[in-house]
Amino acid sequence: MRVFVTGATGFVGSAVVDELLRAGHAVLGLARTDAAAAALQAAGAEVHRGSLEDADSLRAGVEGVDGVIHTAFNHDFSRFAENARTESRAIDALGQALRGSARPLVVTSGFAVLASGPVCVETDEPIPASDHYPRASEATAMKYVVEGVPVSVVRLPPTVHGEGDHGFVPRVIAFARQHGVSPYIGDGSNRWAAVHRHDAARVFRLALECGASGARYHAVAEEGLFFRQIAETVGTRLGVPVTSVSKEQAPSHFEWLAPFVGMNMAASSEHTRDALGWTPMRPDLLADLRDADYFG
Repeated sequence: MRVFVTGATGFVGSAVVDELLRAGHAVLGLARTDAAAAALQAAGAEVHRGSLEDADSLRAGVEGVDGVIHTAFNHDFSRFAENARTESRAIDALGQALRGSARPLVVTSGFAVLASGPVCVETDEPIPASDHYPRASEATAMKYVVEGVPVSVVRLPPTVHGEGDHGFVPRVIAFARQHGVSPYIGDGSNRWAAVHRHDAARVFRLALECGASGARYHAVAEEGLFFRQIAETVGTRLGVPVTSVSKEQAPSHFEWLAPFVGMNMAASSEHTRDALGWTPMRPDLLADLRDADYFG
């Protein structure tokens, strides 16, 4: 297949590009900058210049491809609502261009869109977008199923880890280094699911190749680590105390990350493993945290 990938040079997207190429697919990657274009060419992918804000560039990217994987999102949380609206408009552009063509569209989501519960499963519906959490990638994409687009969703956990990680865990480490303490909220028993970026990339490829229209898949290798375990590992590696803080105290340490740190985002991938024949094979999160790359 020839696959159009948004976010093709991002932390997850670049792993998806590598996975697709190694499986024999051709990749057309969306590139906003010269540096992104050069990275794609070096990886062996074709380059399509454009951005999420440029709907015409997205529609042009869909021309002549056999499927689309959307991984792009601007994670500047100071502009989260604006970035969520930009993503929804981008998914609309992709869905409209694919309408009636029977070409698959795989869209990225996460567990923060689900109601907090013991363990999230693939059949859980996302909560409606709101001012509290405005991202609506799933709902935006799924409306194109009835218009002849085989849409599937890959939900990513808060801890997609591996070399080059610049997500939540590096911020947890940075805050611990900054304040000289590695805290957790309450008893630290809220759980975060986790997956290595290359294991997640295989879920995207399999969803593209054999996913069911309207299906949701969980790229989850570890159902849920207690956040206390993450804090303890960070504290040990940095040589700083590990302590509990209250929910009210958390923002003074974690700043914008505090609401996510307190979330329970445990999730099962049982259906995904059965449906796609997927088995994670890369190191788990705590093993990765023992790697010096996270603490350089």
